[in-house]
Amino acid sequence: MTQDAARHKRNTSRRQVLVAGGAAVAVAGTGVVLASNALAGETPAEAKRAETAAGETCYRLSAEAIEGPYYIDADKIRADITEDKEGVPLALVIKVIDAETCEPVRNAAVDVWHCDALGIYSGYESIGSSMPPGLPTEPPPTDGSGGEEVHIEPTDDERYLRGTLRTDREGTVRFISIVPGWYEGRAVHIHTKVHVNGTWTKGGYEGGRTCHTGQLYFEEEAVLAVAATEPYSGSTVERVTLPEDILYDDSGATGGLLTLRYDKRRIAEGVIASITVGVDPETPTTTAK
Repeated sequence: MTQDAARHKRNTSRRQVLVAGGAAVAVAGTGVVLASNALAGETPAEAKRAETAAGETCYRLSAEAIEGPYYIDADKIRADITEDKEGVPLALVIKVIDAETCEPVRNAAVDVWHCDALGIYSGYESIGSSMPPGLPTEPPPTDGSGGEEVHIEPTDDERYLRGTLRTDREGTVRFISIVPGWYEGRAVHIHTKVHVNGTWTKGGYEGGRTCHTGQLYFEEEAVLAVAATEPYSGSTVERVTLPEDILYDDSGATGGLLTLRYDKRRIAEGVIASITVGVDPETPTTTAK
């Protein structure tokens, strides 16, 4: 099968995610902020103010980015995507708004996926933290297309550090994970997709369309602090800094830069990361799986 044919098959297949159990999702979804308070040593009021401040700013349309070679459809619906992976605990809060009206985008499906502390993606353990095939060597085009996509079929059945959640009335999802590590050629980042106008069923989320594909980034100071802790300090891969990254466009939150809250002296206890993502729900970037 040619690459174009394979891509067509992926884009025209129905998107369906596996439900980990409605009750479990509800408990984890509401508990993530409480968990993040304990991780970063903040009071509930402080964490709530940080989340509210991040969510009330109306950003411009968020920058589109390439999906990357390691996207896997049919991720599990779950708030805690950590599984047994070790690393600095991360509470990730993403608020999705309509970039034109500033209103929250409710009932959208938000995917996140990222590598582990040593730069390895689930589903692709045999590739390790080496240079991903098809990695761009030049900045992407400025027309919002995000550049040409290259996809690699999974090599194993692992699915850690991947998950999908449904935005609430405020357009918000909350994940529990670990701070990603790094691999050849890229700064530390998290991938994300936003899907709208699909149908939530007992089996998950089907149909609709993808209105945003982006990447989320960490400020260099935080990455340096994380890199000094285990297991990150055991990495033998040369790290690309955020200013050196080929895809980050230096546009701050619009380009995916996360707002972080942490104690640098106690960063091993956890990081709270938040961002507001501005999307255009009426203009699909691609058909949802």
